[in-house]
This record gives sequence, C-alpha cells and structure tokens, in this order.
Amino acid sequence: MSRTIWVGAVAYDPKVVGIWEGLRRYFHDEAHLAVEVVLFQSYETQVAALLALPGDPLPRIDIGWNTNLAYIQADAWSDHRCRPIAMRDTDVGWMTKIVAVTGGLVAKLADLRNRTLALGSRDSGHAAILPAYFLEHEGLVEGNDYKSLRFNTDLGKHGDTGTSESDVIRAVLDGRADAGAIGSPFWSAVRSEHLVPEGALTEIWTSPPFNHCMFTARSDLDPALEQQFAKALFAMSFDNPTHRAVLEAEGLRQWVAPQLEAYAELREASAQQGFLTRPSA
Repeated sequence: MSRTIWVGAVAYDPKVVGIWEGLRRYFHDEAHLAVEVVLFQSYETQVAALLALPGDPLPRIDIGWNTNLAYIQADAWSDHRCRPIAMRDTDVGWMTKIVAVTGGLVAKLADLRNRTLALGSRDSGHAAILPAYFLEHEGLVEGNDYKSLRFNTDLGKHGDTGTSESDVIRAVLDGRADAGAIGSPFWSAVRSEHLVPEGALTEIWTSPPFNHCMFTARSDLDPALEQQFAKALFAMSFDNPTHRAVLEAEGLRQWVAPQLEAYAELREASAQQGFLTRPSA
C-alpha cells in the first residue's frame, strides 16, 4: 500500500460512522489504498484541518468530504489551490423549494411580500444562503420585502442534519411562517415518506439548480495519491452488492467527476453574506 491518505468527514449523524467504516474497508481490501478517516464535529474545523500547514497545532488531513459551502471556503481560503476530486451523482442539480400551506395566503412568490419566510440554519446553502440570494434576484429582499424566521439549528453542520428543515416545515404548518425554504431532497422525502398530511403543503417556487458535496484535496497533496483515490471511487459499482450497501448509505449510485459551474451562485451568495471571510487564527 502507498502512504496513508487521511480523509476528513463531519459526524452530523451516527450513521456517518458506519458509512465510513464501509468506505475504509473498500479502500483497504479492494482498492489497496491506506485510507484512514478523521471525524469532525463541524465543517469549520474540517476545513481548517484541510488548510493546515506542517507544524500547525491542528490535525492535518489530505482530503475533506465537504459540503458545497465548505468546498467553496476551502477553495477561496487556499487561493484556489485546493483541488476538487469527485462528487456524488446526487450532488448534481439540487434546488431550493419554497413551500406553503395548500390553499393559504401564499400561492406564488409575489405573495411573500410583507409576509414571513422560514429559513434553515444560516450556514445551510440550500435552506438559507441560496434562498435569500435567489429571492433578492427575484426582487424580494430579506428584511425589506419579507420577514424571515430563521432556525439556526446544528450550526457547523451546513444543513446536513436536516433538523432546521424540519423546523421550517413545522413553522409553516403551525402558522408561525407563511412559507418556508427547504432543499429539494428534503422536499422529496417529505412527500415520499409522508412526513406531513397528504396535500397539506404546496411547492410555490423552485430555484435554479446548484450542486452540493465535493471531495476536496489539500493544495500540496501528491497528485498521484489524489488520482489513486479518485480512481478507487470511480471504480465502485452499484451492481456490486458490497459496494451498493455503502453507496446507498451515502445516498448515491455512482461517483462522478467534479462539475464546477453550478457552484457559481453559492460562491457569490457566500461572499455577499460573509461566509468567505476567513476566521482569524
């Protein structure tokens, strides 16, 4: 085996441990790569570890499994030297959905004027950062044209837990908010898993598509190791029952090459909202 590749992931849910045990087993047993995993409690600490220099008083990782915001932060704070490696097929084409009570006062986007919109955690690209950004481009400015009810739940997890989106849905159903912003995967789960009464909520607006998670390599990682890691990911097959168990747990059918264009809006929104200001050491 080559030297150990240290990979970071955020433990946003207990299932993360099992997912990474399965991936580590695959890397060791089939891809013959020495991969070890460091679990972090926030993406802020994970990005700091990805950007750490030799000798820094921090853990140092080679690759981070980043949200879209964490990827953009790593890219910006490394002066674009961190490298995207791979993403899930299901990371492509995410959208924000704005939902409201069926038959209520909000049936279209213009009806939000002078009303209350529930938003998820402020560091969630799909449930807070991008909704505010896209609505401003539609002529609706937070605080001027509509009030927001924000649920800053599980900060540091970038919306991964889905808790703030659940809070958004509850606020819409109980009347604390006139509408709410959630990610398209969560909206799909609401309907397919019957998380609310049938027909209780209606989708009134859909954002342009954007992309989500990204494996990100630190700037000075040996390109040969990066290529071995990517090759191993792309070799995973949904037709292989052992691989499928891990892929399904992580919510994908196949790993795909980075598709970078659909991060542009989040990059701009994050800069406008202060998420690209690097924390002081």
